[in-house]
Amino acid sequence: MSRALEGVRVVELCEIMQGPLAGQTLGDLGADVVKIERGERGDAMRTLDREAVAHGRVSSYFVALNRNKRSIALDLKTPGGMDVLHRLLAEADVLVHNYRPHAIRRLGLSYADLAPRYPRLVYGSASGFGATGPLAHKPGQDMLAQTVSGLARAVGNRELASYLNPTAQVDYASGMGLVQGILAALLERERSGLGQEVSVNLLDTAVAMQMLEAAAHTMYAHTLNWVTQWYGGTFPTTDGVVTVLGLFRDNAVRLICDALDIPDLSLRADLATTELQARNKDIANQIIAPVVARLSTAEALERFEAADLLCAPQLTLAEALRHPQLAVNELLVDVEVPGQDRARVVGFPVRLSRSRADVRRAVPRLGEHTAEVLGELGYRPDRIAELASQGAVRPGHVEHEEVHR
Repeated sequence: MSRALEGVRVVELCEIMQGPLAGQTLGDLGADVVKIERGERGDAMRTLDREAVAHGRVSSYFVALNRNKRSIALDLKTPGGMDVLHRLLAEADVLVHNYRPHAIRRLGLSYADLAPRYPRLVYGSASGFGATGPLAHKPGQDMLAQTVSGLARAVGNRELASYLNPTAQVDYASGMGLVQGILAALLERERSGLGQEVSVNLLDTAVAMQMLEAAAHTMYAHTLNWVTQWYGGTFPTTDGVVTVLGLFRDNAVRLICDALDIPDLSLRADLATTELQARNKDIANQIIAPVVARLSTAEALERFEAADLLCAPQLTLAEALRHPQLAVNELLVDVEVPGQDRARVVGFPVRLSRSRADVRRAVPRLGEHTAEVLGELGYRPDRIAELASQGAVRPGHVEHEEVHR
């Protein structure tokens, strides 16, 4: 099978999620990804699943983000470690990093530093808030981006940003956005022969995720909220929970009442229009909920679907992972994990008919490929040993080291 990015060489200088997700996605699509880790502890994700690490297991967080990569351990503060990096860059198509802007400049690895030396290099940069500006110096984190962008208040208490989504949604969207930019830059390089800088940040991504709400505000200074604009409800059943939505329906309450064989609540003055149904949904739901509670989830969904209403069961993640639709979609993939059983993790959620993403490499041990990659770069074994004695590289692997911040 021909892979979409076969022959593309990527150097990943990242940890945590935003950058590593981009590197893994490029690897899933066929690129040769060399992950550079700090030799003393590696990517912080190696230890952030503390429950797994406490029991001598590999961190699930690291496994989720680091298949299809080779790991080398370098100290970029040493001349020898920096020399290895530059040899890699001389042969690379793409560099991906998520260092803070001032930190990458201090290392002499900004785009301005590297572009004259490697004009064909596509330089992918991921940060929290951007390379310049009043927040550029701040460390980036998904939940901070939710807070600063208004996303936390959009889904929580509008007077107090009390809700933070713990699923790293902004990291994920930003990492995938970085992949889009890198692919566009590689395509453009075919015409110009030149690389370019591709930059993303969590703040821009979090605001972009609210593009509809932002347009309503900037154009007309009003607040758009899909939850309050339409009727909808989430109801317990005898064996679960269902959600039914009235989006794009002229009289959702009437449709629900017909589906449940109860009197039409839309004949009430306070539920007579779409706007009133949205505003007074609690009134309707107090009557609807006891009726749904007598039905099984399957029965409720059958009735709502027959009435042409948008509806679905509310599942836990564990239930969703077992859903037969995910099996048909082949979203979950198996990956080798050092020293333990294969793991099933979320794969690349985009399907290419001829160049499908696949798993070719196991999750790497820390520094597992240091000697291999240095050998490919022309380093002799005695020179690799010398660099190791100087602390510039760290061959082999060290598992389950504790992170000290």
